[in-house]
Amino acid sequence: MASTATNTPAPTTTKPSATAAADGVTKTSDVFGAGCAGVPQDPANKGSLAGMAMDPVATAASNNPLLTKLVAAVKATNLVDTLNSQEAITVFAPADPAFAELGDAKFAELAANPNQLAPILQYHVVGKRYDAKGLEQAGSVKALSGGDLKIAGSGDSLTVNGAPVLCGNIPTKNATVFVIGKVLTPPAA
Repeated sequence: MASTATNTPAPTTTKPSATAAADGVTKTSDVFGAGCAGVPQDPANKGSLAGMAMDPVATAASNNPLLTKLVAAVKATNLVDTLNSQEAITVFAPADPAFAELGDAKFAELAANPNQLAPILQYHVVGKRYDAKGLEQAGSVKALSGGDLKIAGSGDSLTVNGAPVLCGNIPTKNATVFVIGKVLTPPAA
């Protein structure tokens, strides 16, 4: 069955809620950022905002056309079940063009070396669920890998370690997701 376009406009200008949710849980109406236009709009599509909200984060990402490289990296490191089983996390998910900046050879090298790739991926995950306002208020959050992530700006100009948030406050069953424009590099050990 072919997907049909809906009359619902892309959530490209929606601003995050004025008040931060204490638990970091968001709704599809809280999503913001110009990059959200790349998310399927048909609510029946599992990669749409409504579809992603129903699934745990790794499963939700696997249905999103903006995150195919991230999903490949998560699968290469056997982190799918780990991410899906977490109770409440925040994920900074690099969009495919962010991985493209690494180059195909570097991505293939990392994917072939899960011990090198896993700490990079863990640097994109925070062990607490935040929405955009909560991140702004925190100013800095600790990644699962132990490194600090600096949050700057607000609304459509929110950044994580200088990486722009392209589409933020995406709800999944167990995480709030922020699609970002670059792969974050963990600090040297």
